[in-house]
Amino acid sequence: MNTKQEKEYTVEEKLTALYTLQSMLSEIDRIKTLRGELPLEVQDLEDDIAGLQTRIENLDNEVTELQTAIAQKKIEIENARTLISKYTAQQENVRNNREFDFLTKEIEFQNLEIELCEKRIREFTQSTNNKKEDKERANSLLIERQADLMNKKSELDEIIAETRQDEESLREKTQVLETQIESRLITAFKRIRKNARNGLAVVYIQRDACGGCFNKIPPQRQLDVKLRKKIIVCEYCGRIMIDPELAGVE
Repeated sequence: MNTKQEKEYTVEEKLTALYTLQSMLSEIDRIKTLRGELPLEVQDLEDDIAGLQTRIENLDNEVTELQTAIAQKKIEIENARTLISKYTAQQENVRNNREFDFLTKEIEFQNLEIELCEKRIREFTQSTNNKKEDKERANSLLIERQADLMNKKSELDEIIAETRQDEESLREKTQVLETQIESRLITAFKRIRKNARNGLAVVYIQRDACGGCFNKIPPQRQLDVKLRKKIIVCEYCGRIMIDPELAGVE
């Protein structure tokens, strides 16, 4: 049934429908242009914010791990001091020099353990402070990015609100119009539009040249376009060509 309806359309009607469709899609492109780079800027800011939030979370986890390590080193210091006290008391009751020397070495070893733990605590504390400073900078940057995102989103929402109705109306019309054009032609139209500069798949002849690539069109080919008996494409850029009158241009 659809095939029968498609055959009822003349070439001129098909060309008119394609040019109308092109005009509507160009208007949608213009609306998108009004939004400029805002959608991309919003996406970039959202990505930055997500990255900063992850960084802050990681810094918090690292600080917690360092604080746990510091606490563990303090416990080790207390254990070493307990042993030193124990060994010192034992030295008073040794039976020979060998036992005294052994206890002396153990005390020296525990003192070295305390020094090493204190060194690690200083390193962990410095690292903790550095990470806290990194977190403060990340938090400040996060606040800036969130403010920027709010402003960009507000600006984008305002533009979208102003153009949404027009865009939705145009999209509805293009969907209806596409059903009136044979699928083979629509497929070709979309392919040309995707590859063409400014998304123009249908152009009219201007000053004896293609309105897309501006290469000269031979007189006989111009006559074929004007007769509207068949769909003519530019041999240079592949765009569908129509005569100015069909485009409403004098």
